[in-house]
Amino acid sequence: MVSYLDDALRAGARCVKVHVQVGAFDPRSELLDKAWAMIADAGVPAVVHCGHGPVPGEFTGLDVFGEVLARYPGLPAVLAHAGMPEVDRALDSPVLPADRMAPEVGPPRPRWGGRGRAHHPCLAAGTDFPSIPHPYAEQLAAIAGWAAADGRLGERFLRAVLHDTPALLLGCGIHS
Repeated sequence: MVSYLDDALRAGARCVKVHVQVGAFDPRSELLDKAWAMIADAGVPAVVHCGHGPVPGEFTGLDVFGEVLARYPGLPAVLAHAGMPEVDRALDSPVLPADRMAPEVGPPRPRWGGRGRAHHPCLAAGTDFPSIPHPYAEQLAAIAGWAAADGRLGERFLRAVLHDTPALLLGCGIHS
């Protein structure tokens, strides 16, 4: 696995997907130490499916992945689906600091309210389309609806979530 990852990073990979739940593996395993270190050293974001939703796994949960982040402080991580169902914890936890996590925006979560304003520099829109039954346009409309419904969010939130943060994560820079 390490040589495959090394080849991908050397060839210019700009993102790594890690699906703890589907793979049913412990992300803290010593067998992954070289891989996590390579990803951190490369500065390539890891989109990590580590939340308990929709069904808890043996190695899912923010506490488990928090241990990985503690061992690899330079690891740029994106919490897929905002760590569902621990969305509030993902945004609030000192174990998973907002400046190191980019909780991906998924289905509307009304309980966020204006909290998105404080976190929009580290929120990135993401989707499982076409694997889920929600059309991508509906997801974008929902995000735009959050911004329209809460005056604290607005255009700056939309630009950060839909463009600026993803562009920075992927090393594309920001172009106005």
